[in-house]
Amino acid sequence: MSRFRALLQASLNATKRALIWNAEDLVPPSEKYIFNFNAKEELKRWHLYSDSEYGGLSSASLEIKESGNGSNGTGVFSGNLSLDVSESSRWNITRSGFCGMRSKKFDGFIDLDGYDTIALKLKGDGRCYISTIYTENWVNSPGQQEDNSWQAFVFVPKDNWYIAKIPLARYLPTWRGNVIDEKLEMNPSRVVGMSLSVNAEGGIPDARSGPGDFQVEIDWIKALRMQ
Repeated sequence: MSRFRALLQASLNATKRALIWNAEDLVPPSEKYIFNFNAKEELKRWHLYSDSEYGGLSSASLEIKESGNGSNGTGVFSGNLSLDVSESSRWNITRSGFCGMRSKKFDGFIDLDGYDTIALKLKGDGRCYISTIYTENWVNSPGQQEDNSWQAFVFVPKDNWYIAKIPLARYLPTWRGNVIDEKLEMNPSRVVGMSLSVNAEGGIPDARSGPGDFQVEIDWIKALRMQ
């Protein structure tokens, strides 16, 4: 083969590969793992928070539960919700009784623009939890450090594995736990983090509520393309 023909063939092959890549990029896979709690390394991607940072007495932990049958492990988010406040607290908090696990900021952004649903595989205690998506700040105070947050309730049935599917359209814009009474649209291409939290009060009817212990087991969190 001549040098010219070799260069031409190489160019054609490169163009073919680019066309194939672009076609796949335009139609993303039907699902995308965001978090998978199958190893202890996953713990490094999360941090815990609770009302104890402001004088409350709630507590939480996150650990990986290893399976004894050779299968992958799962995450266990558990703790205790208390409505009490320390007498020595210097904070004048108006409510207590909450705990959460929040992912550390991604290196850049997670682009979920090709997806319409968040799915979580959970085994819980009958409580109602709150799924939060954090996006780059452009709603509240552009240029500030505080991310925009979008929240949706997720009920976790007791003792059985359950896949909760939450359409992105069901996530409401919030600011410091309060729903923003404006019609706003999330930008799913600029996701910077996620969290799962629980409150002693509120939630949905018939869900377990009130102070006391809580525990939810997490296998994975995915983005789905349902439509």
